[in-house]
Amino acid sequence: MRHGNLFVISGPSGAGKGTLVARLLREVPDAWVSRSVTTRAPREGEVDGVHYQFASAEEFQDLVDTDGLLEWATYAGNRYGTPRATVEDHMACGEQVILEIDVQGAFQVRDKMPAARLVFIEPPSLQVLEERLRGRGTESDEVIEARMKAAEVELSRKMEYDMRLVNDNLDEATDALVRYVNEQAEKARG
Repeated sequence: MRHGNLFVISGPSGAGKGTLVARLLREVPDAWVSRSVTTRAPREGEVDGVHYQFASAEEFQDLVDTDGLLEWATYAGNRYGTPRATVEDHMACGEQVILEIDVQGAFQVRDKMPAARLVFIEPPSLQVLEERLRGRGTESDEVIEARMKAAEVELSRKMEYDMRLVNDNLDEATDALVRYVNEQAEKARG
């Protein structure tokens, strides 16, 4: 059995994190993506335990109070977090647990689980990042501007990560990420 690990994937919106994680899941059979717990109401088509773990404000606060979350934050009046017990259970089974979270959350996880491996996905340039965001055609100029400002802040912390991966060529980036996860999983315990 391989050694279970925790990989935190961060990077700016538009860097390709979701695409790389989806490809990683196809290439690494023992990889598992953690689902966040949230106080947000389910959107149409969302299923509890599949898309998110939906919780009441009281249930979420209980997780905070009992150190049941590896990280958490509030966005647009709703709380989101990573359940500690679920992550630890999957790691104990030898799985490669993947968290796709923001930079702030990544360092909260590292504080609680110092062995977590932080992977920063970055675009080839800020210009390419902006082109990707605009190419989606789903966000206003104001939202894109806010995402670009956030990207600059996130990029300023990339050197604090264990691995930095420029997503310039999707196949090469996928290969590098899969190789890194597999290398870590094959390392002996202790």
